[in-house]
Amino acid sequence: MAQLGIARSFMPQYAKLEPKVRKGVEAAIAKFAEHTHAGLHLEKISSAKDPRIRTIRIDQFWRGVVLAPETGDAYCLLAVMGHDDAIGWAKSKKFSVNQAIGVFEVRDQDALDEMSPALEKAAEGTVFRLLGHVFENDLLRLGIDKDVIPLVRLLTEDSHLLALEKFLPEPQFTALLALADGMNVQQAWEEVAKYLPAEEKLAAVDPDDLVTAMRRTPGQVVFVNGPEELRDVLAHPFDMWRIFLHPMQRRVALRPSYSGPAQVTGGAGTGKTVTALHRAKFLAGKGGRVLLTTFTRNLSEALEKQLALLVDDPEVRERVHVRNVDSLSYSIVGRHHKPGIAGADVLEPLWKEAAEGTPFSPTFLEREWEQIILAQGLDSEEEYLACTRAGRGVPLGKTQRAVVWRAIGQVVDGLTAEGKSTFHQLANEAAERVDGPEYDHVIVDEAQDIHTAQWRLLRRLVAEGADDLFVVGDPHQRIYDSHVSLTSLGISVRGRSTKLKLNYRTTQEILAWSVPLLGLTPAQGLDDSADTLDGYRSPIHGRRPVVKAYPDMDAELDGLVEQVRTWLDAGVEPGAIGVAARYVWVARKAAKRLKEEGITAYQVPSKSPGVQVGSMHKMKGLEFRCIAVIGADEKSLPAAKAITPEGEDPKAHAQDVQKERCLLFVASTRARDHLYVSYAGSPSPFLPH
Repeated sequence: MAQLGIARSFMPQYAKLEPKVRKGVEAAIAKFAEHTHAGLHLEKISSAKDPRIRTIRIDQFWRGVVLAPETGDAYCLLAVMGHDDAIGWAKSKKFSVNQAIGVFEVRDQDALDEMSPALEKAAEGTVFRLLGHVFENDLLRLGIDKDVIPLVRLLTEDSHLLALEKFLPEPQFTALLALADGMNVQQAWEEVAKYLPAEEKLAAVDPDDLVTAMRRTPGQVVFVNGPEELRDVLAHPFDMWRIFLHPMQRRVALRPSYSGPAQVTGGAGTGKTVTALHRAKFLAGKGGRVLLTTFTRNLSEALEKQLALLVDDPEVRERVHVRNVDSLSYSIVGRHHKPGIAGADVLEPLWKEAAEGTPFSPTFLEREWEQIILAQGLDSEEEYLACTRAGRGVPLGKTQRAVVWRAIGQVVDGLTAEGKSTFHQLANEAAERVDGPEYDHVIVDEAQDIHTAQWRLLRRLVAEGADDLFVVGDPHQRIYDSHVSLTSLGISVRGRSTKLKLNYRTTQEILAWSVPLLGLTPAQGLDDSADTLDGYRSPIHGRRPVVKAYPDMDAELDGLVEQVRTWLDAGVEPGAIGVAARYVWVARKAAKRLKEEGITAYQVPSKSPGVQVGSMHKMKGLEFRCIAVIGADEKSLPAAKAITPEGEDPKAHAQDVQKERCLLFVASTRARDHLYVSYAGSPSPFLPH
């Protein structure tokens, strides 16, 4: 019985098609799913690099590209393009089975053939070869295709190897890059082995069995079982794209067990969240009670939505509780009494009053309380006088600490009198009130923004042991005041840490523009080590970001309207467009202007279909086809109110500036295909020159 596989790369492409073309595509592939493919007339392509490639007619202009393996009764829909583009694309590709790990691979053979003469010329007159020290048998053992090896032998510079990335299968390029970076063959194999399926041990590889290879590579191909599953896949093309696992992610998410806490880090778009979701499903599927938590409410709502797409078994779904940490603290304390939460209207006057008559600012006192006293759970003046203050830039003697303790005590007493507390206080209280473990597994997304007091609660909610904590985060996206050392909390991830380096969401052009926004200071990882974005890259390419200057805000908003209209006219769905601003009031003004111009727009988070507009903080964890970052001027980024004066605390000042850099980086990397950045007046000093 014939079966249809759909290439993962087709999903976002399908979502961009016009509705009329989509219907034609749906009709064509429905015939596959109904096993009537013979009526579609699979057309062979003359002079194709791979004789198994076919095309199918969607309409007079559009063609589908299909791989029809010589053995087995399965087909794979690879792409839908205009007639000439489809023929050109199909002719250039070659499909194979990786001989080392048995996965399905695609390479652009036309491009590789075209590069060969240039590489031959570059190699003339020099004996040195970049990978001349590697034996051919070792290259084969690492999965390098025998037809690619002659090209590899011509490489003389790192830049030549990097130029091959767009055309080679990912596991092969990873192996070559590892060798070029100085790794020995065994170390390179360890990098390649990360692409092995996590659930099974690799059997003998049949070089001609493409169907088995495709089934072994679910991150690239999804097989559709019947019309209902086909409808589900096509109803949410971007959502399905977001919950697919790539080989590296799959190996991490579906590992049978970790001996203790495990950590996954990586830059924006590397699939950390989807890895966390699949880990939650995997553990719940084994019968465990799973807490899937994150920092903010809108992030937990996004996780809830993605989990609903991923998990169709109601019993498994019931075993996964999705709660943000503040909601979790509130519910635990709420078992004993109704908590009152202090907002800025209560806190600001209290801190201002407490700072009067002291040499300290309200901000300094509040951070001392949150980052030292609450973080360390200090209950007495004696404990505070004796504690270490790592992370704070201004040393305090005992006399000064006594002044600080009294001032902070005044605020705490004021909150008690009001019957209110902060969420960090609430987390400490919740940790004290937890009688024992309530979950078998705790999975933490956006871990870099979780406060130490909240970590203390999470640690107590699960017993220490195998698969207790699964920590996912990126220090380069830290946009709140949390600088945590997991080791100090007794959470060791040594030997159980994985770093994802490939961004599957954002184009390389957007990444190349966005990464410099972070500056040159290494981020501090959760495991106390410096974290860098070395090796962080995207195999996807597209247009360069557009940066525009305007004389004033009105003109900038006019430019925004024009840009959004351009995207809409190009067929981008309104909900796939995001607008991010540093300040909430600017976001509101932008939403209002879009509505006045007849463009449906809503404040983030919104479930209504329309352009999504919000502050940069609200954009965390979301993604869009197109992002407009507005208000990127020198007065907004960095925001003056968010920066501690350097004279008051140089370390806090540096951390605040870095947070603002991270915020702009986070907003920019929400984009999949297009990034538009604008400002009025002078640009932010963070913008690339």
